Order: sequence, then structure tokens, then C-alpha cells
Amino acid sequence: MNAPTPATEIADSRYAGLDTWDDAAILAALLDGQKRALASVEAAIPALARAARLAADKLAAGGRLVYLGAGSPALISLGDALEIPQTYGVARDRIVLIMAGGQAITQNLTGADEDNADLARGDAGRAGIGPADCVVATSASGSTPYTVAGLEAARKAGAATVGIAGNAGAPLLSIAEVGVLLDAGPEVISGSTRMGAGTAQKAALNMLSTLIGVRLGHVHDGLMVNVTADNEKLRGRATRIVMRITGADEAKARDALNQSDGAVKPAILIAAGVRTLAEAENLLGQTKGNLRTALATIGAVTPALN
Repeated sequence: MNAPTPATEIADSRYAGLDTWDDAAILAALLDGQKRALASVEAAIPALARAARLAADKLAAGGRLVYLGAGSPALISLGDALEIPQTYGVARDRIVLIMAGGQAITQNLTGADEDNADLARGDAGRAGIGPADCVVATSASGSTPYTVAGLEAARKAGAATVGIAGNAGAPLLSIAEVGVLLDAGPEVISGSTRMGAGTAQKAALNMLSTLIGVRLGHVHDGLMVNVTADNEKLRGRATRIVMRITGADEAKARDALNQSDGAVKPAILIAAGVRTLAEAENLLGQTKGNLRTALATIGAVTPALN
């Protein structure tokens, strides 16, 4: 008996003759596929919450968040991973990427390495994956040999593991400590999983990394507070954040940021009454970087967001 065709590979009869449709009809079908993909993420929210806790706990204890993937999921993971240090101030060496084919795939995306399980095991070994890490592996099919073997190696090494896949019963989901099913259904263009499945993956990874940032204390009232302003746009944003959280005027906020070399969390504490950068950093150390707890410790009263 032949195995059932994975949902991500089904040719949906709704799109028979699609190449004869007019442009607007084709684009409407593509948009509908994107909407269905996003809707599939809602069912995955409980699993994503568990995954975020796993990853946040590892990062809080000094470990790393590792993204693992091949092909389009690797590129989607790359985009998410690169943003985390910029958005939430997580040290760059705490975010690791393991991609079939390495950085070369950003120039020439080929499929050959996706089938190489030995390469995945070697890449995981070279990355030093171990008990301190949380590995998030993403595959539309959930059966990509590179991704499955890489996650198996990570689990054997003692890492926390998260598997994100688009087919129920996929090996990646059964291997992982937390399996995240993104059941986006058949693609408009059969097998073109950079489309609906890719949209679901991007949304899920964005949500996952954002919740990790929140749980690490890097978000306060919906504001990014664990960043360092190193360009004009960020300096303006940082000034507004300090003003909004502390009620300080612009001059006081800018002065606090000057004292902290652009680091937002200590600048907020300075604007709220902490005397020196050293005292602000010491307080953040005592509260494990949680700004809300630090502000409560000094009895700061902050304006409510409107």
C-alpha cells in the first residue's frame, strides 16, 4: 500500500486550469492560500507557548537558541534569527543557525543538501549542541532528512527540542520535545511550500521569538527595552521609550541615554531616579534584567499607556 500523499504535496482540484485564469483570479487564489496558512497558526498557539518557555528558560540560564532547517525554512529561520539581537538585545553568540548548505544558500539555494543526514549530524556536532541549548527545527513536510537527523542529534546531545512541521504525524513532530503542527493544507501551486507553508512558518517563528523576548523581560508595555540605540532612528525611538515609561521630558531622556551609552533599560532606571549607570546595571543584575521588577524595587511610578 502506498503511503498517503502529505498535505503539503497534494495537488488541489480547486486550482485545476489555474494557468488559464486571469491575473486577478490567480492573485486572489494566492491571497486566499496565504490567509488559510495564517489561520492554521492559531491552532498551534498552545504548542508555541510551550516552545517559547523551553527556549526562554535555556537562554535565561546562559544557553543558546538554535535554528535548524533546510531550503526555504532555513532562509525563513535566518530572517527571524538575525532580528533577535537587534530587537531584543540578545547577544549574537547566543543565537545559532544550522542550515543545510550553510551560508552559501543565501546566494544559491539548491536542494541537494536537504537529503544529507550525515551532514546534519556533523553540523550539529560542530555547533557544539548540548544540554544548554534549545533547538528549533522547521520543515514544511516534517520529513526532510537533514532537518530530522539534525533534530535527532540535538535531542541525543541533551538539548531541548522544538519541531515545526506542516503534516500531522511527521517524524519531526514525534522527535521533538514540543511539536508544532502548522496545518496550512495544500498549496495553490502544489509543493511550493515557500508560499502558504512558508507564511505559516514565518508567523510562527515571529510569534515564538517575540514571546521569548517577552518572557526574558525584554519587553515592557509593548515596548522594546533591551536595545542599544546605535543609529538615528533607534536614538529617536529610545528617547520616546524612556519618556513614555518614566514620564521624563525629552532633555532628561536624552541625558539618561547619553549616560548609558544608548542602552535603554539602564537609561530608563536613570531617568526614574537611579543615580549612576553602575547602580542601574547592578539593579538589573539583581532582577535578572526584568525592568518592571527593577522599577518596582526603587518605587518608581510610571505613567499608564493611553
